[in-house]
Amino acid sequence: MQQITDDQLVDSHLFPEGLLAAYRHNPYWGYERPDPNLFFTTVSVFTLQGLLPRLAPAEQTLVRQIIDRALPSYDAFKNKDGLLTYNFYATRPSRHFPYGLLMHRFRHFQLPDDIDDTAMVYLTRYGSPAQPSPDDLLFLHEKLAHHANGTRLWVRNTFPEYRSLQAYSTWFGKNMPVEFDACALANMLCCVYTYNLPLDVHALDSLTLLADLIRTDRYRTDSFRAAHNYARPSLIAYHVARLMAHHDPEILRPIRAKFVADMRQELALTMQPMEQILWATSLLRLGEKIPAVPLEGIEATFPDFSFFIAGMLSAYEQPGLYRWAHRPFWHIRWRCPAHCRVLVLEYLSLSLSLTSSGRNNG
Repeated sequence: MQQITDDQLVDSHLFPEGLLAAYRHNPYWGYERPDPNLFFTTVSVFTLQGLLPRLAPAEQTLVRQIIDRALPSYDAFKNKDGLLTYNFYATRPSRHFPYGLLMHRFRHFQLPDDIDDTAMVYLTRYGSPAQPSPDDLLFLHEKLAHHANGTRLWVRNTFPEYRSLQAYSTWFGKNMPVEFDACALANMLCCVYTYNLPLDVHALDSLTLLADLIRTDRYRTDSFRAAHNYARPSLIAYHVARLMAHHDPEILRPIRAKFVADMRQELALTMQPMEQILWATSLLRLGEKIPAVPLEGIEATFPDFSFFIAGMLSAYEQPGLYRWAHRPFWHIRWRCPAHCRVLVLEYLSLSLSLTSSGRNNG
């Protein structure tokens, strides 16, 4: 826990106060840059908030300090016109792809606000003085509908069976194509359930899409098309399992047995330690007992682990370009050592909690 705190306080000349240090890279290009963004701080805070009741008092104190430093940093990432949506990068002025040589100079690479960062801000403010008001939540509900598939545009870069689903789009930008991302959908659905927003056609179709990705195994056989910004089965499983554990959506119940069997199979086959952590955590969330994941030397694997990617061609709807979009050469990857430590802490906490529960029941 102290290491996570130290990560939040490092490199203050590169990272604004409160943010966790993250870096973007592409080994094919020989490219690596510091990357102050909202995403890794919010997803880490959300996970730590969920772990608070399971931690020792001294650890709880450190976590609250991390959260208290992080929450004020959100405002720099708020919509550039003051609306209650949020961006991966700082917005006023735009700080997209900072510390680079090329992309930050062009508006073409400026990202619109997205459902992923917006969901995480809303979720981590739940129960705090900054919790969204009923009017804020009504705005979010209407904003999601306005940008959902079929409202203005129809999605093209997805499986043909899903093109008629009126699910949420990843992007809030008016000029962006509609895009489905299973992990971003799961995060926004967590937000919808947490705040008791209406389960309208857009929420229900988003759940239908997630259920079918699991049922058809597409989340394993074509994970890039299922989640352009995560693009690995383990990450899709991690997000869907969290949604199921927190809110148990009725539409996802029929796929639970298959999903658990899939994850057990993948955990047994996976050799990469952080991938093992993701599969194991997902199973633990659903109450499954599993063998312990070896943690010795796991920090040495953090530089090779990426939780999030940007597919530089995934937004293009031209088939000639999109057919190359899944190739790693076109992916910028992000690494965040502090978030890796949060994921390991989450696994340990859930594992100990399930073990303790089993002993008490015994």
